[in-house]
Amino acid sequence: MRLVLASASPRRLELLAQVGIVPDAVRPADIDETPLAGELPRPYVARVALAKAQAIAADGTIVLAADTTVAVGRRILGKPATAAEAVAFLQLMSGRRHRVTTGVAIVAAGRIWQRAVETSVRMKRLSDAEISAYIRSDEWRGKAGGYGIQGLAAAFIPAINGSYSNVVGLPLTETLGLLAGAGYQGAHI
Repeated sequence: MRLVLASASPRRLELLAQVGIVPDAVRPADIDETPLAGELPRPYVARVALAKAQAIAADGTIVLAADTTVAVGRRILGKPATAAEAVAFLQLMSGRRHRVTTGVAIVAAGRIWQRAVETSVRMKRLSDAEISAYIRSDEWRGKAGGYGIQGLAAAFIPAINGSYSNVVGLPLTETLGLLAGAGYQGAHI
C-alpha cells in the first residue's frame, strides 16, 4: 500500500526521512483546526489528526496525519496569526514549563491507529531583546506556540522531558510503531 502524508509540514517530512521513510505522496488535509469550546490539548490534537487522516483516506493507501499543539495549563497555543500574538505566546511561556502534545493518526483499510504523545518543555526566562530578535527572525511563523525548537529557539530551551522529535512535530518512535501496526513495510532502520 502507498503511504500518504496528510501534512504540509516540511519538518514532518524531514523527520520521516531521518528514519528512512519517504511518503509516496504528500496531500495536506484542508480541515477546520479550531479548538472546540473547553477542549483540552490531548483530545484536541487526537481529534484534529484523525480528521486530517480521514479527509485524505482512500483505498490502497496508508494515510499518516499528525497535529501538534503547545499548551500552558489548559490553554492551547496554536500557530500565532500575527507577530503580536507570537510575542504574547513567548511571554506566557517565558520562565515556565509548557507541554507540547502531538496527535498521530493512521487510517488504512478502514481501520484507525492513534496515539497522543506529550513532552514537557522548560523555557528560560526571555528578555524583551531576545523575544524581539526571535520575532524579527520570522521563525515563529507556522509553528505551534510560536517557536521551533530545531532553530534559533533551541537557545531558549534548557530542558525537555520526553520526545524531542515530538516537539519538532512528529514523535518518531510512536509513529513507527503505529505504521508497523498498520502493516507499513517502508521503514529501513
